[in-house]
Amino acid sequence: MSDAVDDEIEASRAPLMDHLVELRARLIRCVVALFVAFVICFAFSQQAFTLLIHPFYVAAGLLAIRVQEAKGGASGDFAHQALGMLTSTKNMFLVLAGMKELPPTPGQVTTMVFTAPLEFFFTKVKLSVLGAVALSFPIWAQQIYAFVAPGLYKRERRAFLPFLVASPVLFLAGAAMVYFMIMPFLLWFSLSQQIVATAGISVQLLPKVSEYLDQVMSLLLAFGLGFQLPVILALLGMAGIVNSKMLMAGWRYAVVGIVIVAAIITPPDPISQLLLSLPIIGLYFVSVGCVWLIERGRKREDAAAA
Repeated sequence: MSDAVDDEIEASRAPLMDHLVELRARLIRCVVALFVAFVICFAFSQQAFTLLIHPFYVAAGLLAIRVQEAKGGASGDFAHQALGMLTSTKNMFLVLAGMKELPPTPGQVTTMVFTAPLEFFFTKVKLSVLGAVALSFPIWAQQIYAFVAPGLYKRERRAFLPFLVASPVLFLAGAAMVYFMIMPFLLWFSLSQQIVATAGISVQLLPKVSEYLDQVMSLLLAFGLGFQLPVILALLGMAGIVNSKMLMAGWRYAVVGIVIVAAIITPPDPISQLLLSLPIIGLYFVSVGCVWLIERGRKREDAAAA
């Protein structure tokens, strides 16, 4: 068995110069893919930014519905007002969960501003760069895997591929949670703090395009990276660095650590921190189950080899 493995590694050996030439060629492909993706993303940057504004539109619609329902129940007694508030809250979460359509609000216009001549242009450039990284990621991943695969054992290559697929899937799951739930809720809460026509005073939320993009991207990265926890812990479990008993014994410390990390990587508001902490804590316990399954499979392999 060991001789076959050694022969497999020997067959993949190559001089250092060949490795450097191959690395240069693969880096050039990655840079070309990134540049082409950037050109494509910049050509559609305005449409992409309009797509990012959709959570703001949903939040404004939710607020308008709640205001209308509050006006309808304002004349009733306290019980009717409380019931109307509960109904409004339930409808809001049903809309965020995708279980109910957001009814159109007549005359609703989602407004954003930019205060510097080239602010929106550079915002579209930044958005295009981030989009290019995401769009060209499959090519990056394929080039990285093709470069390192010859130096891996056959069993290691089979184990590496699922993580290569799971990582972007989990990142997209975190990004989807931000886009469809976190951002609309956060923006709804922000819009509800406005002062509209009260004693001749009006305080309205008019976000700048650059600050809005920074907010969205910071949350997307925070949730996308946070959702990588199962992949990280599973890899550590495969390497024998952690085990399921160790992870279960230290779950209290893990929860505290997750809350601290969420407070660091999210914007400075408690809502984002809480909404990131809760799903990551759930994923931690899912990761414990994944590590346990890996240990169980390893025991079966060892028993079969014996």
